[in-house]
Amino acid sequence: MALLEITGLTYMTHGKEILSGLSFSIEASEVHALLGTNGTGKSTLAYLIMGCEGYRPTSGEIVFDGNVINDLKIHERARLGITMAWQEPVRFEGISVKDYITIKNKDADPAYYLEMVGLHPELYLLRMVDKSLSGGERKRIELASILALNPKLAILDEPDSGIDMLSTQDIINVINAFKKNGSAVLLITHREEIALIADKASQICRGKIVCAGSPREVAEYYKARKCLVCDGEVCAYV
Repeated sequence: MALLEITGLTYMTHGKEILSGLSFSIEASEVHALLGTNGTGKSTLAYLIMGCEGYRPTSGEIVFDGNVINDLKIHERARLGITMAWQEPVRFEGISVKDYITIKNKDADPAYYLEMVGLHPELYLLRMVDKSLSGGERKRIELASILALNPKLAILDEPDSGIDMLSTQDIINVINAFKKNGSAVLLITHREEIALIADKASQICRGKIVCAGSPREVAEYYKARKCLVCDGEVCAYV
């Protein structure tokens, strides 16, 4: 049985269908890239898996570790082992980096997890989580805090986005850190070169999985047939 199994998932909001009968799965300890251009439903799928407020399936099932989680709240899913690094780092301020990393796992070694995301502990442990940190530093610190949770599934939403975006090598290092922890990863991206980091990949277009397989196969398919619907142009899959 897959760690995450999504079957026939549909999500509608304001009369518009965002996801349309989508089926998708992730195995335990697998890194799975979800590839697609902006507006194709990538983040919506992530929010539905995480159980964010206002996001509940219109139809279909989300099964995690053998449990149907459609109606569970975000904190209940977190207890099952699902966590998410948002596209924009969480703006949680006023505590030290050390306390931020260990806030949900007091037994975690914050220095160890800072090293895993490429930050020197002696330079960051006692710094405050505030505006003195760059966007890239915030992303790394948030990823360190997620690693400290030892999640069964970590959802990384566009880790390569933003002004202070992480480099491809940074993301490879972070993915390797999650692998070392034994976590499965859903890696959401619009860049085919980032998808190549994964063990498996799927492409999403207009709320459906249109291609699934090896990262190389999916990246080549995506590169040749990018969905342009978000730019108001004709979708390549129609």
